[in-house]
Amino acid sequence: MKAIVYEEYGSPDLLHLAELAKPIPTDDQILIKIHAVSINGSDKENLIGKPLYARMGGLRRPGNPILGSDIAGRVEAVGKNNTEFEPGDAVFGEIPGYRGGFAEYVCVDGKTMMRKPAGLTFEQAAAIPQAGVISFQGICDKGQVQPGQKVLINGAGGSAGSFAIQLAKQRGAEVTGVDNAHKFDFMRSLGVDKVIDYTQEDFTRSGEQYDLILDLIAHRSVFAYQRALRPNGTYFFVGGSVGVLFQLVLLGSLMKKIAGKNIRLLAVPQNRKDLISITKLCEAGEVVPIIDRQFPLDEVPEALRYVSEGQAKGKVVITVKSDDV
Repeated sequence: MKAIVYEEYGSPDLLHLAELAKPIPTDDQILIKIHAVSINGSDKENLIGKPLYARMGGLRRPGNPILGSDIAGRVEAVGKNNTEFEPGDAVFGEIPGYRGGFAEYVCVDGKTMMRKPAGLTFEQAAAIPQAGVISFQGICDKGQVQPGQKVLINGAGGSAGSFAIQLAKQRGAEVTGVDNAHKFDFMRSLGVDKVIDYTQEDFTRSGEQYDLILDLIAHRSVFAYQRALRPNGTYFFVGGSVGVLFQLVLLGSLMKKIAGKNIRLLAVPQNRKDLISITKLCEAGEVVPIIDRQFPLDEVPEALRYVSEGQAKGKVVITVKSDDV
């Protein structure tokens, strides 16, 4: 099979197309022929090996040379112990370990997969899992956003941000989106009430306070974030610097006691329950997976450069198999 691989941490220039043996499912696995795979922030982290937790699978070099986690495709073979899926089923979901998707085939146990609704294309389905589940957790499940609340989304013009804006507006919130000015019109098209250019303004110093801050690219101190929260407000760290993460672990509970504000890590394990919830909203048309661009498999390096440069508005999808039957 064809796959995009890399042997050392670094830039997208290290990625290249290779011919590998087609995987064979174990008794507990299913073999999926991949039709589409979307790009996430985890792919960039695993490519460059930063933050340090991105090297858990291999300290000096990647343990699995294939990036990509959010896939959609069709089941080609089923191990004898896997009774949930059958050959021919259209499925989608996240690959455990967040690797293996930039390829023509992958074997998984199926626990993080679900059947693809007929009303969604393979590309749309591949755009949902990681970004959609993070946003559903941050806005709906753990965030419990209520009508009239003020919500700020830092990194609102990207993949998870595009879902989070729609979910927050659906729940009746007043939404502020923070990103670069290049994405202002895009964020407005999704319903944001206010936009902030992070290159020109520090939202933690504006004097505005929010009921919920969903931070997809954190790099400020926890003291700055608590300043931007209303009493009993909640700040969720989703991604960003390790320094901020350490501050959350060390000072988060103290902030709660002293200031009455919740400053927390949003831990979102791969799970089918939340994937089903966000997918139902997509299937009903209440939330739309926004796909900015699509690239063929051999152009994964170009696609990752595009995402890494902060240009993507919503999701970027790799089309591995072009037909959608």
